[in-house]
Amino acid sequence: MVPTTTTMARSAFLRTDGIELCPVESDDAAFLARLMNDPAVRRGIGATTPTALHDEREWIEDHEGTHLLVVADGDPVGIVGFEETNPSAWGVVELGYFLDPEAWGNGYATTAAALAVEHAFRDRRYAKAVATVYETNPASARVLEKLGFEREATFRKEAFIEGERVDVHRYGLLADEYDPKALS
Repeated sequence: MVPTTTTMARSAFLRTDGIELCPVESDDAAFLARLMNDPAVRRGIGATTPTALHDEREWIEDHEGTHLLVVADGDPVGIVGFEETNPSAWGVVELGYFLDPEAWGNGYATTAAALAVEHAFRDRRYAKAVATVYETNPASARVLEKLGFEREATFRKEAFIEGERVDVHRYGLLADEYDPKALS
């Protein structure tokens, strides 16, 4: 993990054993831009254009939705968040997350996603969470399945990743199906 360059104390919005979810600050832009430009991360989220520092700062300042920095042992390791899919009526949020490849395999994505989903259902009263996963990213599918998400659809050859068409799987979880003890 690459330590953050800021010495500012972080304010945790949500926390559990091992990680904290903190508001994203402008000082986090360099870390997030580095992740967005990492080939391993880009492959998993379908990013195809370079992200400059000013792009990431602009996203932090202007982006709607709920996005939180995933912090382990005081260092940022990724981001998790959700956005309403149709703010006018549906009560459905789309979950997203990505981590620094150096932090993969530690359970941070599963824990962070669980905290975000629990917050969406318990505190924000959303009715459903959805997420999309490329067929080339089975680790992300496992994160969702551990939380109780079910695969609801496959969009055949929907995405173009590294020169080939791949399927996109959509997962969903209803609020009344979510078990916060599933990870205990």
